[in-house]
Parts: sequence; structure tokens; C-alpha cells
Amino acid sequence: MSLNRSEKEAVISEVTSLAAKAQTLVIAEYRGITVADMTKLRVDARSKGVTLSVLKNTLARRAVAGTQFDIVADQMTGPLIYGFSEDAVAAAKVVADFAKTNDKLVIRGGAIGGKALDVNGVKQLSSIPSKDVLLAQLCGLLMSPISRTAVVLGALAAKKGEGATEEVAVAATEEVAAA
Repeated sequence: MSLNRSEKEAVISEVTSLAAKAQTLVIAEYRGITVADMTKLRVDARSKGVTLSVLKNTLARRAVAGTQFDIVADQMTGPLIYGFSEDAVAAAKVVADFAKTNDKLVIRGGAIGGKALDVNGVKQLSSIPSKDVLLAQLCGLLMSPISRTAVVLGALAAKKGEGATEEVAVAATEEVAAA
């Protein structure tokens, strides 16, 4: 069923607003995927903040015209699913992870920060840890010297404390012996 002009304009404006907010666009061919698998993919994408859309390619080209994703307009042919995400790696991760388990989903390419990505670029982008994981790793690196220092100081205090208790015990036995 074809869309009338106002419906097409609504789709274009919606996708344009998605593209304006997004950092990453991943394009994949979905020919032959079952409805159940597509639903699983959409649920997974939604939970990770990725917007997946099946669009007419002409509408998608018009929507990304003048945005940072304009560079992949020539790749927009065939039955495609478009994944937009505000997180730089989320869309690539969702699509690449699904493509590992379902050979019917074929990654075509994508774009990030105004640069076009080929299939290998999307796969490399998907291998980068998420922002939360990177922040946790950074916190771990920052906490490492502090925790090491605390362990060393604790060991020194324990060592000095052991010597002090021995000295007190020796002094107590000397006092008992003198009395």
C-alpha cells in the first residue's frame, strides 16, 4: 500500500529528527528474515536505545539529505532496515550481534560522525565496549593506584601494630618479673 503525500512528509520528518539526534546509522539487508526473528531484533534494539525502521529507500534518502548520514545515500537500495542510535556503538552492536546468529541479515554499511563505514567498519565498531563499560573501566583504572596505596598503608600499619604489641608484651613481662 502506497503512502499519500502527507504520510510521506510525516515519515521524512520523523526520520530526519532521528538522524539529527543519532550518532550512528547502520544499514542492513533483511531479505528472508522471519517475522519472529525481526520482532526479536526490534525488541533487542529498543531495549538498547536503537531505533530500527524499514523505510522506502527514496524516503530514507530524502530524510538523510543534508545530515551527516547523507554520505551513505548511494547504498540505500534493496530491502533495508535502518538502525539509528544516539550511542555511538549501540546500533552497530545490535545489528552485528543479530547477524552472527541469523545469516539472513546482511550488513551493508553505515555511518558515524559523517564518515561512511563498510561492513568491516560496522563490525569493528560493534566490537568496541559500550559507554557504560568504558566508564567502568576508566573508574577501575583511576581507583587502582588509590586502592594499592591503601593496601600498602594497611600492611605497614599492621606490621607496626604487631611490633607495638610485642613491645607492650615484653614491657609487661619485665614489670611482672621486677615485682
